[in-house]
Amino acid sequence: MTFEDRALALNPLRRSLLRGSVTAAGLAAFPMIGRTQGNTLRIGFISPRSGPLALFGEGDGWVLEQVRKQLAQGVDVGGKRWNIEFIAKDTQSNPVRAAALAKELINADKVDFVLSTSTPETVNPVADACEAAGVPALSTTSPWEAFYFGRGAKPGEPSPFKWTYHFCFGVGNFAKLYTDQWSKVATNKKVGMLLPADADGKAIRGLLIPALQKNGFSVFDAGPYQNGIADFSAQIAAFRKEGIEIFNTFPFPPDFAVFWRQAAQRGLAQQVKVVQLAKAGLFPAELEALGQLGNGLHAGAYWHRGFPFSSPATGLSSAQLADGFEKANGKAWNQQIGATAALFDAALAAVRASGNPADRSALAASLAKLKAPTALGDVDFTSGPVPNCATTGLVGVQWQRAANGKFGMAIVANADHPKVPLTGTMTPYKLG
Repeated sequence: MTFEDRALALNPLRRSLLRGSVTAAGLAAFPMIGRTQGNTLRIGFISPRSGPLALFGEGDGWVLEQVRKQLAQGVDVGGKRWNIEFIAKDTQSNPVRAAALAKELINADKVDFVLSTSTPETVNPVADACEAAGVPALSTTSPWEAFYFGRGAKPGEPSPFKWTYHFCFGVGNFAKLYTDQWSKVATNKKVGMLLPADADGKAIRGLLIPALQKNGFSVFDAGPYQNGIADFSAQIAAFRKEGIEIFNTFPFPPDFAVFWRQAAQRGLAQQVKVVQLAKAGLFPAELEALGQLGNGLHAGAYWHRGFPFSSPATGLSSAQLADGFEKANGKAWNQQIGATAALFDAALAAVRASGNPADRSALAASLAKLKAPTALGDVDFTSGPVPNCATTGLVGVQWQRAANGKFGMAIVANADHPKVPLTGTMTPYKLG
């Protein structure tokens, strides 16, 4: 199967979500100049704050509060002072609802710009609705391949998107990260992959597995499963039979908890030496729920309090973002706080660069040329990897359980993001 074939085998959800969207014939109802009220720019913000993806949205309200404080006096663009009004909505982790909320923001709330974050289940349907309506949109925290190819773009062909832009890590980042991180402990290089039947799973299956094989790993794919299933006994038995010592998965967070408890009961957790998580295993609350089973799990992090970058939209350093969230909420910081801050960083940089944010074409053009410092590091849409997308780096982390039961993550691999310093040494996973 060619790269093009693999890349196109991603997310069929787009077609069904676009039914009922604004048609091409109806675009005349949406002039290129936005519907600002005086010098007030309306920006919609869509993320999952409830449902199975709720951990991703746990810090979104607090980050938005910091941005509102920072922008209380407005921003200067094109010789004018603009007030910024944010309208936030919760997808409830439902992609169909995400599309409906985007249309609501566009048609009822009359927004000029739409932001979204956290997994293809959120950003893809939102982007599709904005693309159909001719409204600029920016998103993050979903592999860029799932955003770009999963919405119908084809390798080597011009981008079909004019209004929608996205920045995040991609499969290439995972391949570079994993090759480095997995080399830090001795294994038989046999990798077991547990991938769901969703956009993330399809992107990883089609693109990451070949990259890992090229780098000398033997990969066993247990096959697609439906999100929310309760019995992983067949997959666990297959991983044990194959003798895998590196386990890698991209599940919804609740699904991993179910899987890993069953893996401990059935002997798989005692067999593996690397337990590499993505999409799940990103938040302290998940690890605390697992207790001792979570100690020593490995993951990739797209943000960490140790990142040497600041957030212009909030006026806070990475360490200040983490400390501020913990003080305000009584919970441990999580990596989505930095990614959400970076979304506002990039969005506001585009607003300032547009010259006239009420002009949709000007705002979209500023996104296409955007180079901006963010809490994740520099975001540069002029350097690819494809039109409409920019990449950010990943670091490898390992979860460590303190005596009080609280979890923290040490940065143990940084080949994909060398500006970020290491804070610990990676060790094999050991149950007990």
